[in-house]
Amino acid sequence: MSDTSHGTGGLTYDKSKRTWPSEMNVFLALVIIVVIFEILGQVLPYMNDQSFLFDTRGRFDSIFNEARLKIIILQVAIIGIIALGVTQVIITAGIDLSSGPLVAATAMIAMSFGQTELVNGFPNPKALFGTWAMDLPVLIPVVIGISFGALIGAINGTFIAYFRIPPFIATLGMFLVCRGIALWWSSGNPISFPTEQYAAIGAGMMPVVWFLALAVIFHVIMRYTVYGKHTYAIGSNEEAARMSGINVKRHKIMVYMIASMLAAFAGVVLSSKASTAQAGMGEFYELFAIAMAVIGGISLTGGRGSIIGTVLGAMVIGVIRSGFTYIKLDGSYQLMAMGAIIIAAVILDQYRQRSKA
Repeated sequence: MSDTSHGTGGLTYDKSKRTWPSEMNVFLALVIIVVIFEILGQVLPYMNDQSFLFDTRGRFDSIFNEARLKIIILQVAIIGIIALGVTQVIITAGIDLSSGPLVAATAMIAMSFGQTELVNGFPNPKALFGTWAMDLPVLIPVVIGISFGALIGAINGTFIAYFRIPPFIATLGMFLVCRGIALWWSSGNPISFPTEQYAAIGAGMMPVVWFLALAVIFHVIMRYTVYGKHTYAIGSNEEAARMSGINVKRHKIMVYMIASMLAAFAGVVLSSKASTAQAGMGEFYELFAIAMAVIGGISLTGGRGSIIGTVLGAMVIGVIRSGFTYIKLDGSYQLMAMGAIIIAAVILDQYRQRSKA
C-alpha cells in the first residue's frame, strides 16, 4: 500500500503518483540523442572513431569540443528568440505562422536605417535612403524594427480576438503580407554595410546572449506575473478565464504583439550577424520555432508548457541538426528526419493529453 499523508479536509496525497516535471523528459531525450550520436561516431566505419561533443584529440583546453558546442548554440539562438514568443502564443491555444517572413521584413526595414554612409571612403553602394538615414544611433533602427513587429502583432491579435478569425488563417495571411513587404521594401535587392554599432548586436556569441537573457526574463514573467497567469488561464479554458474577469481579447492582442516583437528583434539580430538583409531570410523559421516549443513540451491545445521547456527543445533541435551534419547525412534526409521528429513530438503530446484525461 502506497504511503499517504493527510491534507486539508481529510484528503490524502499519494506519493506514488507524483510525476516529475515534463522538462526532465526533454532533458533526458537530449542526453539520449547525444549518446546516440556518440555511439554512431564509434560504430560507423567512415567516422574514424570521432567523438560528437568531446575533445578526444587534445585540440581544446576543456574536455568538450568547444567549436561544435558553439555551432550548436549559435544555430538555434536566433530561432530560439522567435520560439520564446511562439511559446506564449501556443500556451493561449493559438498559433503564429507569420514569424519567419516577419524576420525578413524587419531585417530589411531595420537594416535600411542601420547603414553606414561611407564604405572604404566611398558612398555606400547599397544605400536605400539618403544621408539622413545613414550613421544613425543604433537605437533608432532597433526601435523601428521592433515597432514594426508590434504593429504586425497587433493586427494579428485584433483579427483573432475581435474578428474571430482562426489563428492559423490570420497568421498565414500575415505570413504572405510580411514576405511581400520584404520583397517590396528594396525591390528585392539586399541591403548591406551596417554601422559598427548595428553590426555589434549580432557579433560573435551575442545572439546566444540575447536568447538566454530573454529566456530568463520571460521565464520569470510567465511564472511569477499576472501576465503569465492570465496566459495559462486563457489557454486552459478561455470561457472560464473570461468569466473570472480576465480581458481575454486585450490579453490575446498583447500576447501576439510580444511574439511579433520577439520575431522582429530576431530579424534585427540576424541582419546584424550577417551584416546584410535579404528578402529570403527567415525561411522555415516559424516552423522550427513551433517545433522547438512542441518538442519542449508545450501543448498544442494550450494551457501547458514553459519557457525552460522551449529552451531545452531548442537545444534538442540544435543537437539533432549538428548531429546529422556530424554523421554526414544528406540534407534532404535531414529535412525528412526532422519532419518525422516533429510529428513524433506531436503524437507524444496527444498521448500525454489522453493519458491525463
